[in-house]
Amino acid sequence: MSATPGSLSAADLARVDARLQATDELLASAYPGDDGSRQPVHTVYVPADRYTPELPALWGRAALDAVESFGGLEAIAASVGLDDGIAADVVPRVHEKLEREPIEDLRIDFEDGYGDRGDEAEDADAVRAAKRVVASAGAGFAPPFIGIRFKCFEAPTRARGIRTLDLFVTTLVEHGGLPDGLVLTLPKVSTVAQVEAMADVAAALERAHGLPDGRLRFEVQVETPQLVLGADGRSPVAQLPLAAPGRISSLHYGTYDYSASLQIAAAYQSMEHPVADLAKGIMQLAVAGTGIRLSDGSTNILPIGDRTEEAWALHARLVRRSLERGYYQGWDLHAHQLPTRFLANYAFYREGYPEASARLRNYLERTPGAVLDEPATARALADFVLRGVECGAVSVDEIVADIGIDRRALTLLAHPRLATR
Repeated sequence: MSATPGSLSAADLARVDARLQATDELLASAYPGDDGSRQPVHTVYVPADRYTPELPALWGRAALDAVESFGGLEAIAASVGLDDGIAADVVPRVHEKLEREPIEDLRIDFEDGYGDRGDEAEDADAVRAAKRVVASAGAGFAPPFIGIRFKCFEAPTRARGIRTLDLFVTTLVEHGGLPDGLVLTLPKVSTVAQVEAMADVAAALERAHGLPDGRLRFEVQVETPQLVLGADGRSPVAQLPLAAPGRISSLHYGTYDYSASLQIAAAYQSMEHPVADLAKGIMQLAVAGTGIRLSDGSTNILPIGDRTEEAWALHARLVRRSLERGYYQGWDLHAHQLPTRFLANYAFYREGYPEASARLRNYLERTPGAVLDEPATARALADFVLRGVECGAVSVDEIVADIGIDRRALTLLAHPRLATR
C-alpha cells in the first residue's frame, strides 16, 4: 500500500471488518468450492437382486456386442452425427474404455428398481449386496464409485429404508470396511427435514462403527416439486448445503418422478422438457461454489430392437446437451447406453481440448493471444481439461506436451484452494 496516508482510520477499517465478519465466515464455510476429486460421468442403476461382482464386465461385454452387431463404433459415431475427424479420434479411446472401465459409478437399487419384496427378502439382499461389494473391491472388479439407493424417508418406507442402509453399511464394516468410492443415495426428498434426518442417521452409523465424522456422505435426488419450491415460497433445495454441511455429495435430477409430479404426459417426460430445465437451473444456482455436484437424469428410451439407432441418437444428443449446460454426470439404465455415453463425452472433451489447452498455455506463459483470459476463466478451462483426463478422453502425456504442466499442477489450476488445505 502507498505510504501516503488516506482519510480512513484503522477504526474505520475495523468497523468494516466487524460488519462483514459473518459474511467472511459464511463464504469460507458454505462455499469451499469443489474438492478436486474425480466425478463420474454417469451412474448406472441396477436392481439389488441383479447385482453381482461381475456385472460391470458383463455390461461392458454386452455393450461391445451391441456395437459389433451395428457394424462397429465408427458406424454408431456416424449414426449419431459425430464429425469424421472427431470420430476417428474418439473411437479407439471409447473401445478401450468399454473394455477397461465400462461403468464408473454403480448404484445397487433398493427403491423403484427393486420395489417391496418383504422384509425378509430385502434384509437378505442388503447383506448379500454388501458382501458382494466387498468381494468385488477385493478382486479389483468394483467400479471407482459404488453404493446403494435405499427407500425414501416418507412415512410408509422410512423404517425400511433406514434398515436397509444400516444392514448394508454394517455388513461392509464387518466384512472388510467401506470402499473408498462408497456412495449412498437418498431418493424422493421433499423437505429439508428429511435431509437433516439423513445426516443424523449417517452420524449415528459413524458413531456405532467408530468411523470418522463425515465419512458417510450421500446424494440427494431432486424429484419432487416440493424440494424446488416449498409451501412458504422459498426454495428448500437452496437451503440444503447449510442444513447438512459437508454431508451432501451431489444432487441428482429425477426425470420421470419430477415430470409426473407436474402432470407432464408420459410421452413428453424428458430431461429436456422446460420443467426439467427450470428445476436443474435452480439446482445449479443452489449449489454453486458449495462443492456439491450435480447429475442429470436418464432417458428410458432404450437402444434395443427396432429402435436401437433412434435411441442411440437421442441418448448421445441428451448427454451432449447436459454437458454443454454444466451437468457432467447422468444416469444410464441399460448396457447398450454405454457406447453413446462415452462417445458423446469423449467427443465433447476432444472437440474442446485444442482450444482449451492452447488458452491455458498462453495464460500460464502470459503469451498475448486473441482471447484475454482472467483467472476465473483459466480455472474453468483447467477444470474442463481435468474432467477430460479423469474420464479417459485426454491423456496426461497430452497435457504435459500441450500445456506444459502435469496432472497435479492442472488440478491446482482448476481448484487453487486445494493448495491451502
